[in-house]
Amino acid sequence: MTTHAAPAPAKHLFRDCTTMLRRQLKHALRYPGLSIGTIAVPVVFLLLFVYVLGRPLAAGIGTGTGYINTGYINYLAPGILLMTVTAASTSTAVSVCTDLTEGIVARFRTMAISRSSILVGHVVGSFIQTMVSVGIVIVLSLLMGFRPNAGLTGWLAALGLIALLTFAVTWLAVALGTLSKTPEGASNIVMPLALLPFIGSAFVPTDSMPTVVRVFAEYQPFTPVIETIRALLMDTPAGSDGIAAVAWCVGIAAAACLWANKLFNRPA
Repeated sequence: MTTHAAPAPAKHLFRDCTTMLRRQLKHALRYPGLSIGTIAVPVVFLLLFVYVLGRPLAAGIGTGTGYINTGYINYLAPGILLMTVTAASTSTAVSVCTDLTEGIVARFRTMAISRSSILVGHVVGSFIQTMVSVGIVIVLSLLMGFRPNAGLTGWLAALGLIALLTFAVTWLAVALGTLSKTPEGASNIVMPLALLPFIGSAFVPTDSMPTVVRVFAEYQPFTPVIETIRALLMDTPAGSDGIAAVAWCVGIAAAACLWANKLFNRPA
């Protein structure tokens, strides 16, 4: 029977969270495979949809007949940025599940540390890695011809929304990783997060889709986020999409945080 240590005093919470964050970042540096895979997915799609499929898609949505000197990459880049966030959910879920199945979490539970610091370390570590990946994709998009019209305020607002989305998706990935029994299962259970941007406005406008698909695409959570990021970066009105995007992100973050902690604190 496992003996659980008494909870650490509240004043030690920050110290414990910092320790777990440092552990998480060291793991990312020591085992970079998942991190490289996370950044590779959006980069491959960016290259594919710009250089291979860009010309017909650009003509189809009315942004020109080319793929670099037209507006298609301006349309595409916000969706790829969101895909960068969702792609990172796989490594987060696998990392959490690995810790749980390999017994290190059981060891932590016998120590005088804050339980919540274990999950916080995963969340903050994954958040930092994802935002670094977002920065890399932004730089690559600019090199490929992405030309946003946003000023400093627009950029800060767009990055703030991406950060809020990252926080929400990371907590959801942590919950799903805690729910999974194996790391392989964890990598599969988060697959819908990576697929949802395809059934949205990431690559083509939703009004070009069949009716059933269009209705789903317009009301799923990622479409208003994509449209808001696109509006902020291109300096166009976001309308009601901005409110919907923030509401979805806050709602997912709150629900996922509560769910993850409930799963993590359940009896063994």
